Amino acid sequence: MKKTMLTAAAAVAALALPAAAHAGNAQGKIQVKVLATGVLPDGKVSEVKNNTAGWVPTAVADTSANDNVVPTVAIEYFFTPNISVETICCVTAHHVTISSGALKGTVAIDDVKIIPATFTAKYHLPLGPIKPYVGVGPTLFLMISDKPSAAVSGRGVTRTHMSSNLGVAVQGGVDVAIGNSGYSLSLDAKKYWVSTTATFYDPTKAGGIALQSKHKLDPWVLSAGVAYRF
Repeated sequence: MKKTMLTAAAAVAALALPAAAHAGNAQGKIQVKVLATGVLPDGKVSEVKNNTAGWVPTAVADTSANDNVVPTVAIEYFFTPNISVETICCVTAHHVTISSGALKGTVAIDDVKIIPATFTAKYHLPLGPIKPYVGVGPTLFLMISDKPSAAVSGRGVTRTHMSSNLGVAVQGGVDVAIGNSGYSLSLDAKKYWVSTTATFYDPTKAGGIALQSKHKLDPWVLSAGVAYRF
């Protein structure tokens, strides 16, 4: 799956960028990037709110989410040669594994799909064709799907829900211009601070909830690809 996504991203770049080459402008107002992006969650359980099922030790409960690689499109608008705003578009998929207690090592939530809607204000250092930048801005992690794993379904869980939450992201990177064509190579790193609340519903438990916990996701998001400015 990861190889397929990366191949698709490369194909989009190969088809889209040459088609627009005649309009390239290294000092244009708009820049579009096609990137391969690694999403590396770095979080933990920050609070167990409800532990009716007793699956995890409340004091030391922990979980982990798998890494993923996805194609990403970033769109950037330059107000001045050094100041811009950027938004990214991608969907990343993960599963959540319980790391302690009776279900240690068990995948608890499957098919978690997230849109990390992110806007950053960026400052680009004026260093000629090599343009380092830094940025910061808000993010909204939209949880568009999740479902209980077979393991927790077998324990009576009928559905799961991971909440969409606001957070913040900081970024740093560099664009390396290829002549004055409007093309550049791009490397980007973002660090997110954002949380979600995971709820496991079981109608046989008090309040209909088997487990509810708050998680720090806090991923690193690392990207590399090509940019086109016009």
